[in-house]
Amino acid sequence: MTENNVILEVKNLKQYFKVGVGKSKFIVKAVDDVSFSINKGEVFSLVGESGSGKTTTGRSIIKLYEATGGQVYFKGERIVGGFEALKVQIKELKKTASKDIKILKKTTEDVSIIETKTADIKARLKEEIIVLKQEIKERKKDRKKSHKELLKGLQMIFQDPVSSLNPRMTVKEIIAEGLKIAGIRKASVLTEKVNKVLEIVGLMPDHANRYPHEFSGGQRQRIGIARSIIVNPDLIIADEPVSALDVSIQAQVINLLNDLRNELGLTILFIAHDLSVVKYFSDRIAVMFMGKIVELADKEELFRNPMHPYTQSLLSSIPIPDPIAERSKAKSVRYDPKVHDYSINQPKLQELKTGHFIYANDTEMVEYKKRLK
Repeated sequence: MTENNVILEVKNLKQYFKVGVGKSKFIVKAVDDVSFSINKGEVFSLVGESGSGKTTTGRSIIKLYEATGGQVYFKGERIVGGFEALKVQIKELKKTASKDIKILKKTTEDVSIIETKTADIKARLKEEIIVLKQEIKERKKDRKKSHKELLKGLQMIFQDPVSSLNPRMTVKEIIAEGLKIAGIRKASVLTEKVNKVLEIVGLMPDHANRYPHEFSGGQRQRIGIARSIIVNPDLIIADEPVSALDVSIQAQVINLLNDLRNELGLTILFIAHDLSVVKYFSDRIAVMFMGKIVELADKEELFRNPMHPYTQSLLSSIPIPDPIAERSKAKSVRYDPKVHDYSINQPKLQELKTGHFIYANDTEMVEYKKRLK
């Protein structure tokens, strides 16, 4: 894929939350330096256990949370620019500079050398702070922008089809709300568009005047899908859209999303914890653990060559739809983060082979390359 095909680009996204009160307050790094891009027309999946940060990533992209750090570009324009992390970076730079000056004074007797090197340290610090403050200023400007017209092309399907629909609004009011925000007010136009989108998602125009409680879970999720596609978006963030549904209904909703992708030319960021679902539905898969992407590859490559121990653990837990084969299957591999020694050589997301990335340090990369098939 060329850069022209990239519709969404996430760069070093951070989402930190302060938890607790008083002296017991601490920082939870829900999303920690996550980067990826999504090409137009593809299904890109984020997978991981509960608490891995995948839903928070989706909510930060669509601006339901204000990002702590990093940037998100949608159709080439920056829609998210977190700057709190840059403020922390300025403080760290000041601390480092102060520490370097103290060490210099302790280890050097020549006053002229101390003065020269101290001046150099302060000059570099000033230059770096000017650059960071300018970036903070630019990102603050971006945060003030509404991006109203652009964000029409970015919609979300929520996990719980019950709590995501207003029980006091009819189906027509729920689905038409996005159109009204976009400035369409004519009743006949709203009715026509709502009826059309209801038929697209497998419901009837007669359902428009009913309330959410009158529908099953699968039907409610179809209403949520209809609400997301009525404004003709370019990209949909589907946050575990089938996890709250019966197994028999899950396949229907996945097939519907697949059909919509082909018919409407949608791009989908699909968030899930079930690897068996994303294997069927995805083009590329990113595996998340503790706020970081630990492995990213094409669907076939990831299932053929799972390299990170956490990915292997997830794959080993997929049930086999055959009782005999399931009984004879080796026990699930349990992932223990302690298998990594990052005390000296720090890890980063590195390209193992073309299109296959893994979170590892240089020592681990040597071992992973040996194991490649």
